[in-house]
Amino acid sequence: MTAYAAAAQAVLSVLESELDAIRTAGTWKGERVITSQQGPRISVDGSRGDILNFCANNYLGLSNHPEVVKAGIDALKKYGAGLSSVRFICGTQSIHKNLEEKLARFHEREDCILYASCFDANAGLFEVLLGPDDAVLSDELNHASIIDGIRLCRAKRFRYKHMDLNDLEEKLKESRSSRMRLVVTDGVFSMDGDVAPLQGICDLAEQYGALVFIDECHATGFLGPRGRGTDELLGVMDRVHIVNSTLGKALGGAAGGYTVGPKALIELLRQRSRPYLFSNSLPPPVVGCATRAVELLLASNEIAQSMAAKTMRFRNNMTQAGFTISGTAHPICPVMLGDARLASLMADDMLKLGVYVIGFSYPVVPKGKARIRVQISAAHTDEDIDRAVDAFIQTGRKHGVIS
Repeated sequence: MTAYAAAAQAVLSVLESELDAIRTAGTWKGERVITSQQGPRISVDGSRGDILNFCANNYLGLSNHPEVVKAGIDALKKYGAGLSSVRFICGTQSIHKNLEEKLARFHEREDCILYASCFDANAGLFEVLLGPDDAVLSDELNHASIIDGIRLCRAKRFRYKHMDLNDLEEKLKESRSSRMRLVVTDGVFSMDGDVAPLQGICDLAEQYGALVFIDECHATGFLGPRGRGTDELLGVMDRVHIVNSTLGKALGGAAGGYTVGPKALIELLRQRSRPYLFSNSLPPPVVGCATRAVELLLASNEIAQSMAAKTMRFRNNMTQAGFTISGTAHPICPVMLGDARLASLMADDMLKLGVYVIGFSYPVVPKGKARIRVQISAAHTDEDIDRAVDAFIQTGRKHGVIS
């Protein structure tokens, strides 16, 4: 065997060992194949009939909304499949500028910049904004994309305990010598459905002269009276300086992310943000779909307001049945189970009962905190929710989770 072949074989051996360890731990993440549009009812390869989907980020049911789909088709016909370019070369169409203007207006900020994903938006922000004389103060349970984005910048890093304002204040005191300080938090933490204490965060930021950034991927479109997000829900829209969010969840569910904030920041990101400068422009069909989704929300808050009653119906009925549901009044409803293998087995049994959910385990959540994350959509009916609860009760009794 040549040295090259031996090296390749050694790498394969390491990879197979890693894969075997994942399977043994019960944390293997398979991919079920959907054979229909995304929606509250879907078709799943290997399953019969319509399956109730309770694990999509399709909070407002817009992923297959007729007007959103038509807008994507119209954009495809008029503007083509793609730009084959980054934005600053020949990749900016009028529809990109139009969507950016509407998103800035939606969030009541000065300007907006589009990215291929919110992961890219988080990867592209901190490196541009913060230098070695600055400090970033980050909640310990922030999304992986925030963590990776912060790793790319040269600022001093301070991690405060999850939603702990006392610890945040201590970190603000420790970083007092920094030129600029940025407090960074998810608006809603996606694994637990808990809402960041933005009022307290903004109070501390003002007291110690810091800026505030929030990631609103699991809030944009449906939290707050008009669906503007966590900052609207908690009355701090004028106190949060920078917002990153996604087009890939409530706003049509296709792809794309963005940053909204001060015009000077957005202009600087266009000049220096590497994911923006070196990634192709968002495809016209995606832009068309997202634009129509935002237009629907700018015109009416009816869809956003329909979420609260459905969310509480599920949470209350599950709690009464004996399950532990994490978070508060958010449509992310984690059914806490603890054991990774149990979460996976229960999710499989739920599918047999016609309800699509997924078990979450390490490394997506901490060890010992495995759960099935249920997500409520505005497109779910009360009957859908009751059927899901009945399936959980049946499955929970089978596995000894409830009596």
